[in-house]
Amino acid sequence: MPDIPAATPRARVRVPLRFQDGYSVDAELVTFHGLTDGQEHVAVVLGDPAPGTTPLVRLHSECLTGDVFGSARCDCGPQLREAVERIAERGGVLLYLRQEGRGIGLYNKLDAYALQDQGLDTYEANAALGLPEDARDYTAAAQMLRALGVDRLDLLSNNPDKAEQLRTLGMDVRDRVPTGVFTTDHNVRYLRAKVLQTQHTLPLAELHVG
Repeated sequence: MPDIPAATPRARVRVPLRFQDGYSVDAELVTFHGLTDGQEHVAVVLGDPAPGTTPLVRLHSECLTGDVFGSARCDCGPQLREAVERIAERGGVLLYLRQEGRGIGLYNKLDAYALQDQGLDTYEANAALGLPEDARDYTAAAQMLRALGVDRLDLLSNNPDKAEQLRTLGMDVRDRVPTGVFTTDHNVRYLRAKVLQTQHTLPLAELHVG
């Protein structure tokens, strides 16, 4: 297990969250000192786990197009909305990680979109730009969880790499809980690529292209 420097909470603030569909919940947002990548990641603490239960945790990578503008080219916005409610019901933490475009940044992500319009899938587009398929590292996520006193968790994710990285970083990931499936006419090729290229746990039979 790698020796990970400790991070510490920097500030905590209560924020009422309100979504366009009318769902609302109060959350505690936590910022941190000492994160290894120097990014301004935020923990969103939701609900109150019952004594002796395992908190539900989601690592949600920032997606300006999906989370803010409601882009139908991905499933990020619906996943974020779903995660907040599911975590609030059970008690746990959503880590909002500043890893736009699987870590390649907003401009590169939009460049990759242009290549996808020419027929490449999301991973092929990254490769064509000379970028990794997935550049995300979850060391800071493990730091944040430890700073919050979380060392055992159930992970809300379809992505096996997130669980594997957390376990390598010394976290006890008890279970990986799949998210819902949020398909649109614009994202079905993207979702199929996630299943075929990086073994995301999505029902492939439901993801028909065009």
